[in-house]
Amino acid sequence: MSAATPPDAPARRRSRDELRAAGRAAAQRVPIASHGAWIPARDRPDPVALLADQATTRFPDLVAIRHGRMAVSPFTFYRGAALPMAADLAATDSTGITVQLCGDAHLSNFGLFASPERDLIFDINDFDETRHGPFEWDVKRLAGSIVVAGRDRGFAAHDSRRAAMRAARSYRTHIAEYAATRAIDVYYARVDTASVLAYAEKRARPFLKQTVKAAVRRDALHELPKLTEVGPDGRRRIVDRPPVITHRPEASHDITAASLSSYRESLAEDRRVLLDRYEMVDVAMKVVGVGSVGLGSFAALFMGEGDDDPLFLQVKQAEASVLERFLGPSSQPSHGARVVSGQRRLQAVSDVMLGWFVGPGGRHWYVRQLQDQKGGAVIEAMTIDDLAAWGDLCGWALARGHARSGEPAEIAGYLGDGDAFDDAMGRFAEAYADQTKRDHAAFVAAIDAGTLPAERGV
Repeated sequence: MSAATPPDAPARRRSRDELRAAGRAAAQRVPIASHGAWIPARDRPDPVALLADQATTRFPDLVAIRHGRMAVSPFTFYRGAALPMAADLAATDSTGITVQLCGDAHLSNFGLFASPERDLIFDINDFDETRHGPFEWDVKRLAGSIVVAGRDRGFAAHDSRRAAMRAARSYRTHIAEYAATRAIDVYYARVDTASVLAYAEKRARPFLKQTVKAAVRRDALHELPKLTEVGPDGRRRIVDRPPVITHRPEASHDITAASLSSYRESLAEDRRVLLDRYEMVDVAMKVVGVGSVGLGSFAALFMGEGDDDPLFLQVKQAEASVLERFLGPSSQPSHGARVVSGQRRLQAVSDVMLGWFVGPGGRHWYVRQLQDQKGGAVIEAMTIDDLAAWGDLCGWALARGHARSGEPAEIAGYLGDGDAFDDAMGRFAEAYADQTKRDHAAFVAAIDAGTLPAERGV
């Protein structure tokens, strides 16, 4: 008589063939072509109301800055409207094939940063909304952002759609490659700058080379004279530039020092040793981005032995992911821990100072380096070739992250070998760009009517 299986025994791993078959079965339930349709539900939540409700938990004096930044264009609105899009995606049929989602995979949330080995890596770089969910939600968020950005730049409609389709094709083909790769090799896979420049078409290389060049220069030592000054007491201090950089009671030295001791405990032992070589000398609120404006975001300046040894840490508030309204709460102990866990699952390599803590008043936070050779997408400077190449790289990085955190063979089985998925994503991106234009117009109208506060040009 065989022994009973222990109740806590891990489930049997499905073979690649079984995973591919599960993916094909999902395609029977939710045909690939169906993803191309976007028709707003009759009971679709008002996106302006969703955004107004989201603002109630943020610093009131910063909400107007967030709204002002979102009002600039449909693309800046799209960047801040992760919640309305999550509500829209939740109303669509789901494949049920889950991965660790970025949750806000628009093209400005990808970029370059330095690995611990000081190599430049291209990857996802924002995880505020990360949570497990259907893989296609991230791909749709990316594809939609490409068409919205293309329209903002005045590119031809068919060129913007083809750029979105190219990103989807990149995702699909790289998922297929990872599906045939050993799990350990998927884990070690990286999209480094050598691969980026070799992979890119000739016409897009000057833009990418300039982005790489700018990223190499942008480190803590480079930012030191831009963000700080030496006071009469001989100590460095972050310079106030209101309303974007300000010293506030919420960022007092005592509060932050106490909280950072808790953050220290979230680090591996060797990173604690590194942190202990620095002394925190100042901290100020620093408003960044679009979607996260209004949440706490502090720049903490640490100094080592000399004036040439600065360390800037970014301390960012983490709230519930917008996806949790529709997919349920995260299993992590805090939202800071959720962000850190999601980042480690999705990124090829993560910041050595990445950690989290729960601060005064029960606010949740995560911590990373503020500047560590980072380079992002400058949409305003892109040609259509640049946009298509950047979207291609985003699709690659997203596929690698999904392959690390999910089952690439199941996704590959769903997507198949043809271009049906690419076409569906192109059609969806165009239709959702139309929706974004309408939502942006309603948002601006609410500002003009005085319903929403907004401070422009900040």
